[in-house]
Amino acid sequence: MATIMVVEDNEFSRDALSRRLARRGYRIVLAVDGAEAIDLARAEQPDLILMDLGLPRVDGWEATRQLKGNPDTRHIPIIVLSAHAMTNDRDKALQAGGDEFDTKPIRFNPLLEKIEGLLARAAATT
Repeated sequence: MATIMVVEDNEFSRDALSRRLARRGYRIVLAVDGAEAIDLARAEQPDLILMDLGLPRVDGWEATRQLKGNPDTRHIPIIVLSAHAMTNDRDKALQAGGDEFDTKPIRFNPLLEKIEGLLARAAATT
């Protein structure tokens, strides 16, 4: 099964989301800030990243830009997660390099559909 990196600084949110994904059979890699996400993405090469925007050290915007700007990680689909549901937040997240956008609180089934869709597209291009 695919590996998903969950980048989330809130312990409760990180734990809840990663447990639900693990029950679906995904291998989970966890990062608590953007700097750790960048390093782990290079090392682990996850199949998909769920990136919170409000992160310490390096925020999700910058982490997404760096990952999409690096030839070793630019192929990894990123779903940006944000508590902000404004249209311009979605647009800014996609401009930073996110492949999809979803709002918090997370509705698991719609998020799972986005995850499965991006993984299927990525598999079709390899």
